[in-house]
Amino acid sequence: MLRTFRSLLWAVLALISAAATAGPVNINTADAETLAAELQGVGMARAQAIVAHREAEGPFGRPEDLLDVSGVGPAILEQNVANIRVGEASGAD
Repeated sequence: MLRTFRSLLWAVLALISAAATAGPVNINTADAETLAAELQGVGMARAQAIVAHREAEGPFGRPEDLLDVSGVGPAILEQNVANIRVGEASGAD
């Protein structure tokens, strides 16, 4: 029982640590690897879809524009909205 509790505690601490270290990411300039690493619920396939959408449609104007990307829904947006930046495509936030 104590082992299970310790394992659960370590898992929770790891999740909290990962969430706390996720930094702001500019969805107009980040590459797929960065998007996958920084956004919760976004793996490589979704990250590549975000980049492809940005390349086809132009820069995102607001975080909610991610909902136009196939595979990105309200739950993913809600998990990440505080860390999403949409500054100029030149890199400014």
